[in-house]
Amino acid sequence: MHGNPLYHWIALAAAGVLMLLPAIAILRGWVPPWMRRRYTGGLRSRAYALLCLFGGMVANGVPRLANASYDVVMVAGLVGIGFYGLAAVLFVLSAIKDSRASG
Repeated sequence: MHGNPLYHWIALAAAGVLMLLPAIAILRGWVPPWMRRRYTGGLRSRAYALLCLFGGMVANGVPRLANASYDVVMVAGLVGIGFYGLAAVLFVLSAIKDSRASG
């Protein structure tokens, strides 16, 4: 096992609640009231960025929970870093869209 599995399960559950559910809600059309006023242009790209963050956590956590070999864990870690990089790009794009939409 790569670390305590309880910590990985807690991290995946927290990521599901804090990243996956809001991203799905935004993509389905529901937007929290505080986001309607502040962020107007880049909501969809922000939701996709949250999905990428969740994908990175899954890519890093599941091989460790499955007690995969060192090589598999390292490749999955690189895939996770790719997801995190894509999330950063999407967050920047959403900020650009927000600034253009607000004036």
